[in-house]
Amino acid sequence: MGVWRRLLVFGGVSLRGCGGVRVPLGGSRLVICRRQFSGAESETLKQRRSQIMSRGLPKQKPIEGVKQVIVVASGKGGVGKSTTAVNLALALAANDSSKAVGLLDVDVYGPSIPKMMNLKGNPELSQSNLMRPLLNYGIACMSMGFLVEETAPLVWRGLMVMSAIEKLLRQVDWGQLDYLVVDMPPGTGDVQLSVSQNIPISGAVIVSTPQDIALMDAHKGAEMFRKVHVPVLGLVQNMSVFQCPKCKHKTHIFGADGARRLARTLDLDILGDIPLHLNIREASDTGQPIVFSQPESDESGEIQEPADQEGE
Repeated sequence: MGVWRRLLVFGGVSLRGCGGVRVPLGGSRLVICRRQFSGAESETLKQRRSQIMSRGLPKQKPIEGVKQVIVVASGKGGVGKSTTAVNLALALAANDSSKAVGLLDVDVYGPSIPKMMNLKGNPELSQSNLMRPLLNYGIACMSMGFLVEETAPLVWRGLMVMSAIEKLLRQVDWGQLDYLVVDMPPGTGDVQLSVSQNIPISGAVIVSTPQDIALMDAHKGAEMFRKVHVPVLGLVQNMSVFQCPKCKHKTHIFGADGARRLARTLDLDILGDIPLHLNIREASDTGQPIVFSQPESDESGEIQEPADQEGE
């Protein structure tokens, strides 16, 4: 491990020892302790730390009736993550009609699935007091958006959010699903960790635009999943290019091939390269996802690429 450094700030307390150097800092004392460890001691310390960290982690428990869970995530909001999740679920179902597919929206503060899937209403309860998902386009859907008013903001602290996530994970009657696609909130916070540590996940799909700012956060998102031992299946480069509908000139509004460069850096595959197209936006806003409403379009074909790779 090399040099072990501990910085402790004590108000008005003087500590000596460990080769410490006392440094005045206002009314406090900054004590710096340094100790050199041998290789064996360093390895022992690492093992001890791992044991301590693992004590508080929950044991993963599968969602009853669900065979595989695929999470769709992004480091930054506004990159088309929910649109990708919706169309991925529809494409998985379209690839094999014998497969049952569900869609879970755990973006508690900004649930988009109800609008994109053209669903409204409250879930019914089963005899075992579990919520039944709402169904459209052959996809079973559950979202916090079904449980609150459409325009009502959720002004919740962390504990309430985590309680809601637990209910969405454990109190839904999915029946029997081959795939459950989970639309994650942007970022690398409590929700992402809770989902990753509570249920076994087959893999994560990271969505980003080619823009450098979005790629920075996408890189962090991919590393987070690796740290919690969730396989990263690959990246989806969204809004990669805009083609003028009149003159057909192509413009890389958010930059060219940024996600491809990041994929090479992380040794990952590019699962899809989706253009910035009016049809995709309009289809999502009207609750008729393009994979369902325009399955033969070029834009639909680009979006179906990740599902083709997942189904292999």
